[in-house]
Amino acid sequence: MNTLNGKVAIVTGASKGIGAGIARSFGAAGAAVAVGYNGSKEGADRVVAVIINAGGRAIAVQADVGKPDDVKRLFAETTAAFGAPDVVVNNAGVFAFEPVEAISEAEFHRQFNTNVLGPLLTTQEALKAFGPGGGSIINISSVVSKNPTPHSVVYASTKAAVDNMTVALSRELGARNIRVNAIAPGGVETEGSAAAGIVGGEMEKAVVRMTPLGRMGQPADIAKVAVFLASDQASWLTGERISASGGWR
Repeated sequence: MNTLNGKVAIVTGASKGIGAGIARSFGAAGAAVAVGYNGSKEGADRVVAVIINAGGRAIAVQADVGKPDDVKRLFAETTAAFGAPDVVVNNAGVFAFEPVEAISEAEFHRQFNTNVLGPLLTTQEALKAFGPGGGSIINISSVVSKNPTPHSVVYASTKAAVDNMTVALSRELGARNIRVNAIAPGGVETEGSAAAGIVGGEMEKAVVRMTPLGRMGQPADIAKVAVFLASDQASWLTGERISASGGWR
């Protein structure tokens, strides 16, 4: 179903994992998609190829969302290719799980710059880009924003900030018909979760035990929620945090 026909979307951190799943689903739903990436051009190009081969429109744009000039370029290249965006998905995120004694100042700033400053910078650019009809901003949070696990103090704190940013911005921007919502995934099988040792070991078993539906999530599970929030079917939703977690709270 082409529920996003006529829409232009930016998805950050879309070269792999949840972001790639969202970008592919947006393309399948009819949106023109800017596949934002930081380090993996090859991954972003693969996502673009999938969308184009299915008859959609997509480009890859490199941008570190923690850098204002990169974010400005992301929006400029998207607008040049497809016109002004009206959907922005703040998916780009980094994490490291380690004991509090091991956390460095550099690691703290790395996570907060990408996970918190990034969505703020993209929102500022979105306000310039969105037309009089408004738009939709979708922030990717996490179940750990409300239910932190050991060794997640910095990451969980960034996602708690994203939750509060979502509510604050929904109240500030509602008069402009800009909707701001968040999706909080639980355990999702991605390249990042595999690299972190979550997939395929004892940690995966623990996550599955905490998940009532009894499995790890897939990027497509999150993408379905993102498509809904980006569509006009969600026109009465703002300031919401949807837990897409298989029931894990």
